[in-house]
Amino acid sequence: MKEYLQLTIDGEPYVALSRAAYERLIEAAEDAADLRAIAQFERRLAAGEEELLPSDMVGRIIAGENRVRVWREHRGLSVSALADKAGIAQPYLSQIETGKREGTLQTMKKIADALKITVDDLI
Repeated sequence: MKEYLQLTIDGEPYVALSRAAYERLIEAAEDAADLRAIAQFERRLAAGEEELLPSDMVGRIIAGENRVRVWREHRGLSVSALADKAGIAQPYLSQIETGKREGTLQTMKKIADALKITVDDLI
Protein backbone atom coordinates (compact mmCIF):
# COMPACT_ATOMS: atom_id res chain seq x y z
CA MET A 1 0.00 0.00 0.00
CA LYS A 2 1.31 3.42 -0.91
CA GLU A 3 1.93 5.62 2.16
CA TYR A 4 1.87 8.92 0.32
CA LEU A 5 0.28 10.55 -2.68
CA GLN A 6 1.94 13.23 -4.76
CA LEU A 7 -0.36 16.12 -5.53
CA THR A 8 -0.07 19.33 -7.46
CA ILE A 9 -2.22 22.26 -6.42
CA ASP A 10 -1.87 25.50 -8.36
CA GLY A 11 1.42 24.21 -9.72
CA GLU A 12 2.84 23.58 -6.23
CA PRO A 13 3.91 20.00 -5.38
CA TYR A 14 2.28 18.57 -2.22
CA VAL A 15 2.44 15.20 -0.54
CA ALA A 16 -0.45 13.54 1.29
CA LEU A 17 0.61 10.98 3.91
CA SER A 18 -1.20 8.14 5.56
CA ARG A 19 -1.90 8.76 9.25
CA ALA A 20 0.58 6.01 10.22
CA ALA A 21 3.35 7.54 8.08
CA TYR A 22 2.64 10.99 9.53
CA GLU A 23 2.83 9.64 13.09
CA ARG A 24 6.14 7.90 12.32
CA LEU A 25 7.55 11.20 11.00
CA ILE A 26 6.41 13.06 14.14
CA GLU A 27 7.92 10.37 16.39
CA ALA A 28 11.20 10.47 14.46
CA ALA A 29 11.34 14.26 14.77
CA GLU A 30 10.70 14.06 18.53
CA ASP A 31 13.37 11.36 18.91
CA ALA A 32 15.87 13.52 17.00
CA ALA A 33 15.08 16.51 19.25
CA ASP A 34 15.58 14.34 22.34
CA LEU A 35 18.93 13.10 21.05
CA ARG A 36 20.09 16.68 20.36
CA ALA A 37 19.07 17.72 23.89
CA ILE A 38 20.96 14.79 25.40
CA ALA A 39 24.06 15.55 23.33
CA GLN A 40 23.91 19.21 24.37
CA PHE A 41 23.58 18.23 28.05
CA GLU A 42 26.53 15.83 27.76
CA ARG A 43 28.68 18.57 26.18
CA ARG A 44 27.72 21.00 28.96
CA LEU A 45 28.40 18.35 31.61
CA ALA A 46 31.84 17.62 30.14
CA ALA A 47 32.59 21.36 30.09
CA GLY A 48 31.57 21.72 33.75
CA GLU A 49 28.54 23.85 32.89
CA GLU A 50 26.09 21.23 34.23
CA GLU A 51 26.25 18.85 37.12
CA LEU A 52 24.48 15.69 38.14
CA LEU A 53 22.63 15.90 41.44
CA PRO A 54 22.25 13.06 43.93
CA SER A 55 18.73 11.64 44.16
CA ASP A 56 18.48 12.43 47.88
CA MET A 57 19.15 16.09 47.15
CA VAL A 58 16.49 16.15 44.45
CA GLY A 59 14.10 14.38 46.83
CA ARG A 60 14.66 17.03 49.49
CA ILE A 61 13.90 19.82 47.02
CA ILE A 62 10.79 18.04 45.73
CA ALA A 63 9.65 17.55 49.33
CA GLY A 64 9.73 21.33 49.74
CA GLU A 65 12.86 21.75 51.81
CA ASN A 66 14.51 25.15 51.51
CA ARG A 67 16.64 25.15 48.36
CA VAL A 68 19.31 27.42 49.81
CA ARG A 69 19.85 25.00 52.70
CA VAL A 70 19.86 21.95 50.41
CA TRP A 71 22.42 23.52 48.06
CA ARG A 72 24.53 24.83 50.95
CA GLU A 73 24.72 21.40 52.53
CA HIS A 74 25.40 19.79 49.14
CA ARG A 75 28.36 22.14 48.74
CA GLY A 76 29.56 21.25 52.25
CA LEU A 77 29.32 24.79 53.59
CA SER A 78 28.25 26.02 57.01
CA VAL A 79 25.77 28.87 57.29
CA SER A 80 28.54 31.26 58.28
CA ALA A 81 30.82 30.11 55.44
CA LEU A 82 28.10 30.65 52.83
CA ALA A 83 27.15 34.01 54.34
CA ASP A 84 30.81 35.10 54.14
CA LYS A 85 31.14 33.93 50.52
CA ALA A 86 27.89 35.69 49.57
CA GLY A 87 28.75 38.85 51.49
CA ILE A 88 25.60 38.80 53.60
CA ALA A 89 24.96 38.57 57.33
CA GLN A 90 24.78 35.08 58.79
CA PRO A 91 21.50 35.77 60.68
CA TYR A 92 19.91 36.97 57.43
CA LEU A 93 20.95 33.76 55.67
CA SER A 94 19.57 31.71 58.56
CA GLN A 95 16.26 33.54 58.29
CA ILE A 96 16.13 32.84 54.54
CA GLU A 97 16.80 29.15 55.14
CA THR A 98 14.11 28.89 57.82
CA GLY A 99 11.58 30.80 55.75
CA LYS A 100 11.29 33.67 58.23
CA ARG A 101 12.45 36.10 55.54
CA GLU A 102 12.55 36.09 51.79
CA GLY A 103 15.77 37.12 50.20
CA THR A 104 15.72 39.94 47.71
CA LEU A 105 16.60 39.08 44.14
CA GLN A 106 19.98 40.74 44.67
CA THR A 107 20.61 38.63 47.79
CA MET A 108 19.53 35.42 46.05
CA LYS A 109 21.91 36.26 43.20
CA LYS A 110 24.77 36.65 45.70
CA ILE A 111 23.90 33.31 47.30
CA ALA A 112 23.62 31.61 43.91
CA ASP A 113 26.98 33.00 42.83
CA ALA A 114 28.58 31.81 46.07
CA LEU A 115 27.11 28.32 45.50
CA LYS A 116 28.14 28.40 41.80
CA ILE A 117 24.57 27.88 40.58
CA THR A 118 21.93 30.02 38.91
CA VAL A 119 19.24 31.98 40.69
CA ASP A 120 16.72 29.70 38.97
CA ASP A 121 18.18 26.81 40.97
CA LEU A 122 17.17 28.62 44.17
CA ILE A 123 13.75 29.90 43.21
